[in-house]
Amino acid sequence: MESTKKNESNVNITGIIAITVVILGIVAGVFWYSGSWDTTVVSRVESNKTEASIGFWTPRDFMDIKGQEKREQIAYGKQLIKHTSSYLGPKGSVKSLSNGMNCQNCHLDAGTKVYGNNYGSVKSLYPKMRARSGTIENIQKRINDCFERSLNGKALDLNSKEMIAMVAYIEFIGSNVPKDQKAEGSGLKDLDFLSRAANPQAGKVVYEAKCASCHNSDGLGIMSGSGKEYIYPPLWGPHSFNDAAGLYRITNMAKYVKYNMPLGVNHDSPQLSDEEAWDVAAYVVSMPRPHKSVPKDWPNITKKPIDHPFGPYADKFSERQHKYGPFGQMKKAK
Repeated sequence: MESTKKNESNVNITGIIAITVVILGIVAGVFWYSGSWDTTVVSRVESNKTEASIGFWTPRDFMDIKGQEKREQIAYGKQLIKHTSSYLGPKGSVKSLSNGMNCQNCHLDAGTKVYGNNYGSVKSLYPKMRARSGTIENIQKRINDCFERSLNGKALDLNSKEMIAMVAYIEFIGSNVPKDQKAEGSGLKDLDFLSRAANPQAGKVVYEAKCASCHNSDGLGIMSGSGKEYIYPPLWGPHSFNDAAGLYRITNMAKYVKYNMPLGVNHDSPQLSDEEAWDVAAYVVSMPRPHKSVPKDWPNITKKPIDHPFGPYADKFSERQHKYGPFGQMKKAK
């Protein structure tokens, strides 16, 4: 009798455990389906919390957008930033204006990544005087500069649906930054100068080891199956940014790769050493790419950045030193 009771008790306990497991499985399935346990989402949320807790800018929440029409306009602007070429590239569904690259190739995570050349300070600081043009520029001018330089294409019509949507997106995500203030973590993170010139040949070794798997050994990138945009953009060649783009300046390129590359790296955990970043930047900017004549750039040559690779200059340093450094002495002379 006692043995029978024990068996019955064991069966009951086993049954309870089985039912509990089933219930937990159902609950887990519901959470998984709803995305609550999606590791990508959790990771992104935790990353944003970490960044916010130490004072870095985060974009304004899309839930703050009032009105369906405005929400759709801003969402379209985001898509244009992420998939520019699908809409405005060589096979674009709207127009053919650019080289196949996307704005997001230079402004990571649709212009929201900390020190990923983000748009955090655009709304707060524009319109502003820019020494490159010697004029006060608005956001539309800045966008078209990117189309004509980084995307080696043609300017967008200022009144086009696409220009209006891109401006709306950029302004919205940065609307949580007070006027005339710079968002913490916007733009690119500073990088110390080397005591020597950056070395393109040493950079080639770095490139082949750490960059070629995505951008190809020939630097021409990897095109998507649709043939409309690049999965990994070309870093040189006929479909890359031209020599008037901001990333053609080695200080910008070195900062960009140091704190963002290989893809997935963050500013607080870089993989490249400072020397590797400078050298691989030197290699990339030494390679052939489209040329854009911009004779009106830097009307006041004393305002030229020390790494602008084309003369004339207001100092005695050569074009090669302006392109590759070393920059310490040049900085002191300014």
